[in-house]
Parts: sequence; structure tokens; C-alpha cells
Amino acid sequence: MDRLSVFVAQALRVAGVREDVAEAVTAGLIQASVRGVDSHGVRLLPHYLEGVRGGRINPNPQYQFERTSPSTGRLDADHTFGHAAGREAARHAVLLAREAGSGWVAVENSSHFGAAAFFALEIAAQDMIGMSLTNTDALVKTYGGTRPFLGNNPICVAVPCEGEEPFCLDMATSVVSFNKIRQLRESGQQAEPGWGADRQGRETTDPHAVTSLLPIGGYKGYGLSLMVEILCSLLTGMAYGPQIPKMFEAPLSEHRRLGHWIMALRIDCFQEIGAFKTRMSQLLNELRREPRADPEVPVQVAGDPEKRCARERLVQGIPLSSAELEAFSQLAQAYRVPWAWGPIEPTVGAGKR
Repeated sequence: MDRLSVFVAQALRVAGVREDVAEAVTAGLIQASVRGVDSHGVRLLPHYLEGVRGGRINPNPQYQFERTSPSTGRLDADHTFGHAAGREAARHAVLLAREAGSGWVAVENSSHFGAAAFFALEIAAQDMIGMSLTNTDALVKTYGGTRPFLGNNPICVAVPCEGEEPFCLDMATSVVSFNKIRQLRESGQQAEPGWGADRQGRETTDPHAVTSLLPIGGYKGYGLSLMVEILCSLLTGMAYGPQIPKMFEAPLSEHRRLGHWIMALRIDCFQEIGAFKTRMSQLLNELRREPRADPEVPVQVAGDPEKRCARERLVQGIPLSSAELEAFSQLAQAYRVPWAWGPIEPTVGAGKR
């Protein structure tokens, strides 16, 4: 295990996080950073530790799983880290799918689960199609309105493929995440047009003025957000929209009560798995060989940028900004965890599920 993984895991354990929970959080954060999803990677560690200290996040959850039919179940995550809750739900979804052909698990009483790909890729590693969804606090501007109501509710689907890492579509229903806006504020960069709106509902490129995110595809992204809200809020019995405490602004003593939706589907109930994975590879590679509109820009499929980033970072390491290095240095002092300045080299295989 590399130095950054060790640092993250040790900080969590010193904070009183149970071993299996700490392992899940560490794996989820490292995988996100290795795949280039920095907005949901290791940079969030200080915030999560504040959540543990404040009482928002339960470091020692007592999970309660109820099987409600041959293929469905409910998991009460006891307000722990979403990374651990989602991994536990994915485990149950796979077990249900092995028996019933598909497994559907609704997660209640959870918290921010990071990058949705973490759970879908875990399921894809079992030669199943994995899907993971979550609700978030009100972030996306209501179509035709002036303020946010629904979250940017991410959707992820991962499909095993012969000869390469699984196909992985991991997308929010907004153009970017609010963590990306926070990164721009920290770095002093402007947002791209079409990313966010101000308090009056007007588009703005000033990240400090952004109070709501714009949905992808206009009303279509708005509709997708509502679809995820129904699955992750109503079917789990959790809060929705403005009722959900803000991730950063709400008191850290307040549980967020987020809901997730995790699904596993057995491919071999429909097609022989080897033939399916071979055809999946053929499909993706045929798409990549399509004529380019710009000779310098390759035709890609969902997940290709993350796969390329993972290959690079597994060799070169995970880049950390000066602000992140300073934050980790302060954590090291506060939690008495060893931390040494230097290149961060991720574990070989990190990000591969």
C-alpha cells in the first residue's frame, strides 16, 4: 500500500473509524483520485474527518439489512460513511443477484458516498452489470426557475468487458459537480459557460457567484434528477431536495440521511458471459474507430478519460495541490499521523475493480 493510502487509513483509524469502514473509505477516495475524479477523491478527507468529529458520520455503524423479496432488500446504514454503506449494499446486491438473477438494494440513513463508480465497478468485477445512484442536497436549478430544488443526483452504470477495465458511465445530472465549483474557487479559476447560475437564476462564470448548477440537456437533465430522487428519496423513505442538509453548510452534528440505490444484474441470465464480454469489447472498439471530426481528438466512450488517467497516475502518482498538501500536513499534526512531503505514488491496481 502506498504512502497516501496509509496516511488516509491511519487518519481514519485514529479518528475512531472501524477497520472495515476505514478500508472502504480509503479505497473509495484513492480510486476516485487515481481515475482523475479529484473532486470526489482524497481532497475530501479533512471534511469527512470533521463529520466524524462533529457527529454527522457514525464511525462504528450497526448495519441492518432486510431482505424484502427474492431480489430486493433494504439496508439501514446507521449514518456511516457512504463509501462503506454503498460497498455493503453492493455486496448484498451481488448475493441477491446470484440467487435471483438481479439484486436491488435501497440504502437509507447514509451520507456522501463519493464517486458512484466505486460501487458499480465492484459489481462489474463479479461479471455482472452494476448500477449505483444517490440523492444529494438541492444543487440543480429547477428548469425554468431561479433556485435549486433537486440534487445533481449521479447515475453510474458499469459493464464488464473483455481485455480492458469495465465500461463505466458515471455522470451527474448537472454539467459539473459542486465540488468542482469549490475547486475553482480555491484555484482562482473561472467556471465554463453553462456550468452554473447565480441567486437570480442567471448563468455566471464566477465560481463565487454560483449558487446552483445547471442540468445537462436542459429539461432532460432536470427530469433525470427527479427520476433519481424518486428512487433514492421516496423508495428509501429519506428526505428529498431542500429537506436534505447541505454537505458543507449544514452543522456537522446533523445527519444527512441520504439514500442510495444499488443494483446488480447477472449477465449470464441473458447471454453467455464470455460471448457478451467479447461483443462488449467489439462494440467499444468499433465506436473508438469511428471517423474523427478533429484528427487531434479521438472518439471515446464513457470511462475512457478515467482509464487513461488511471494508467498515468499509477506510474506518475496522484497530484496534490499546495492547499491539499497543507491540509494533510495539518491533519498529520492534529491526528499524530506520519506525513512526509514528496511525490504520492498510488498502489498498483488502485482504481481497478
